[in-house]
Amino acid sequence: RLCPAAVADYSAILDAQGRHRWRPIAPRARVEVTLQQPSLRWFGSGYLDTNDGDVPLEQDFVAWNWSRAQGRNATAILYDGQRRSGGRFELALAFDADGGHRPIQAPRHVGLPTTYWRVPRSTRADAQRESKVLRTLEDTPFYARSLLATHLLGEPMLAVHESLSLERFRAPWVQILLPFRMPRRGR
Repeated sequence: RLCPAAVADYSAILDAQGRHRWRPIAPRARVEVTLQQPSLRWFGSGYLDTNDGDVPLEQDFVAWNWSRAQGRNATAILYDGQRRSGGRFELALAFDADGGHRPIQAPRHVGLPTTYWRVPRSTRADAQRESKVLRTLEDTPFYARSLLATHLLGEPMLAVHESLSLERFRAPWVQILLPFRMPRRGR
């Protein structure tokens, strides 16, 4: 169950041709999970967003890093990527509890260790602050999802972070593996 604090009225076009879009539907929400098998219950903060496109991502992008971090007064969402055309794109936004948003100055780049599969990772953090990978939740030859300790909007935050290598995704050896479940490794 997802209980949004508010629904955001925002969407972004991620490429120059307008073929890829991203929308943070509920950038700040309460999430409740109850499973029967296995018997498990969890709740905490979360979000709901959507990406859609007219062509496959790998046609227009080389790679990107994305993160979402919820602070006391705002939720920071950062996108940073490389377009296949050679250009870069970045989004740096702060959302308040009512779903209102404002662009923020993109914080400085911070390098992160590569994954087990050697997928490059980076994020952004406030000046003079670092980010640290606390746990890698999903690690595949082309994608990683991690939990970071970071510092954004002037305060320490936990962030969900994703790195996507579409160069790796396009590789024939990865395409052969796609029908099979990739092992998930935690660090």
